[in-house]
Amino acid sequence: MAIPPYPEQRKERDRWVLARRDALGPEGRRPLDPLRPNAVLMEDERSASGEIVPTATVFLTNRECPWRCVMCDLWRNTLGKTVALGAIPEQIKHALSALPPARQIKLYNSGSFFDHQAIPPGDYEAIAARLQDFERVIVESHPALVGDDCLCFRDMLPGKLEVAMGLETAHPTILARLNKGMTLNSFAAAAETLRRNDIALRVFILVQPPFMPEADALPWAARSLDFAFDCGATAAVLIPTRAGNGAMEALAQAGDFSPPRLTALEAAATYGIRLGKGRVFADLWDLERFATCPRCFLARRARLNEMNLRQEIPAPLECLDCGRKD
Repeated sequence: MAIPPYPEQRKERDRWVLARRDALGPEGRRPLDPLRPNAVLMEDERSASGEIVPTATVFLTNRECPWRCVMCDLWRNTLGKTVALGAIPEQIKHALSALPPARQIKLYNSGSFFDHQAIPPGDYEAIAARLQDFERVIVESHPALVGDDCLCFRDMLPGKLEVAMGLETAHPTILARLNKGMTLNSFAAAAETLRRNDIALRVFILVQPPFMPEADALPWAARSLDFAFDCGATAAVLIPTRAGNGAMEALAQAGDFSPPRLTALEAAATYGIRLGKGRVFADLWDLERFATCPRCFLARRARLNEMNLRQEIPAPLECLDCGRKD
């Protein structure tokens, strides 16, 4: 059966995205325990002051996001309903018991921390009580949900609050087609709210999102970095756009998506670090899917990790197999 073309209207796009999810069948949403995070990990991250800071990352289990972004696969690690009051503090307690001490923590929840259907506001105090030892707490939010809840949660924390928002791309037409339900103006307005209230901003940027030709990947990643730092971001995370959610495969079949090359991520990170306006991190998760040369991939991954930690551009690498020298 032929896949219907990607619609032009929001409601029709929502239905189109959900239909592509359904096509995944049992390969779609994972079974999860509402009293346990779906993943935890430790990582080192360079702080704005230049320190290498041990960072706990907790992927909370909660209800899926109400927005139907065409590129999103995070819904696969969510629930179909809101968790009970007390479940999120219990997840954090469980995560911290399994992790070594850290100075900052990322609470990522495959959506928005300030979505009441994902994180019950009645749990804010109990969550904050679990976070008293952290210098910085980083949460995710859609720009539309940056408001009073954000300020309320900030006031419960002894440390600094940082909010990560997905800009995805500064290309206005493509941003609209991603079905994210925001504009560059609404993103900038939310960023200004954070700035006025002394809340740090971290920005997620997609390298070569759907509907973008390969030749435009680096120029628009650069323009997106410029926009993020103009909005006051202190950190920007470059994410190579992945398939794997059903919708992206359908767009690929229609010629509207192809995954970026590793070179595009490397070049975008180089551009951002040379700007010197804030930290720029290349997302290294599942990076092997973007590798084109098995001989130099591990060295290139290590080089990107070094760039993340040092915020400097290391010496070029030369590969005898693929002929690259950069």
